[in-house]
Amino acid sequence: MGSQGYFKVLIIFVIAFIGSTQAELQLGFYAKSCPKAEQIIWKYVVEHIHNVPSLAAALIRLHFHDCFVNGCDASVLINSTKNNQAEKDAIPNLTLRGFGFIETVKSLVEAECPGVVSCADVLALSARDSIHAIGGPYWNVPTGRRDGLISKAADALRGLPAPFHNLTTQLSIYGNVGLDANDLVLLSGAHTIGVAHCSTIATRLYNFTGKGDTDPTLDSEYATNLKTLKCKNINDKTTLIEMDPGSRNTFDLGYYKQVVKRRGLFQSDAALLTSPITRAIISRQLQSTQGFFLEFAKSMEKMGRINVKIGTEGEIRKHCALVNA
Repeated sequence: MGSQGYFKVLIIFVIAFIGSTQAELQLGFYAKSCPKAEQIIWKYVVEHIHNVPSLAAALIRLHFHDCFVNGCDASVLINSTKNNQAEKDAIPNLTLRGFGFIETVKSLVEAECPGVVSCADVLALSARDSIHAIGGPYWNVPTGRRDGLISKAADALRGLPAPFHNLTTQLSIYGNVGLDANDLVLLSGAHTIGVAHCSTIATRLYNFTGKGDTDPTLDSEYATNLKTLKCKNINDKTTLIEMDPGSRNTFDLGYYKQVVKRRGLFQSDAALLTSPITRAIISRQLQSTQGFFLEFAKSMEKMGRINVKIGTEGEIRKHCALVNA
């Protein structure tokens, strides 16, 4: 009986192992079921990103905000209903863009292979392709993600790092999804492209401790420049500011150069200087653009695996904004 029991457990383990390896994300997941899928996505992204290069920042941010809340399952793309406020309508997500772009890409893939390629994979591939198309790094995007069925604004409020978070809070949020200090610094490097709204730094500029003061960790000359030329009052909610002044559409080391000069736009950027560990990671990136690209690629692939739904979990949405009927 003992040996029989042992072999039964062994067989169950082997079957479970085979099942799990078959269900994992893999490069070329759609090679047989939709062989042109990745080519269709790449072609559309390349054709359009040069007309609107700022979309690259929008798409990678969309991918980031998706993965940190319930995993990389395209739940950030779902519309709210009268009975549910979805992630996209949570305060941290109100400035997200690119929803229409992803829906268009999805429709092209859907026309080629109905019901095969997930919105989560379309988003992950589009984010990678858009960054590479503007001269940024390329990273592997293993596919096979399934789309989530749940999208709640409250989850976004709990799961996303914020511009005002200190290092301890950021590390905790990253740790909750299996990422570490290295990933934090590397993924923050995406701030080398894109823009932010004045509202995200209003308190930092005008009322940091509630006494009408400016955050002393922000370079004083830069702070004066921002208040004089950009965010002219604390109530400005519409003006946009480059996160990496002078090269907002170029994926380079500019962000880290700004941070070490105490000119990182957010408190969360400045927080990266508060630990010798994260400072050392920044210094390492500044040694080589190629080195930064390689490390960034590893962290992006790691992020793209956060709590993915695979196998029979979730569904393959027909429209990214709607859960299937």
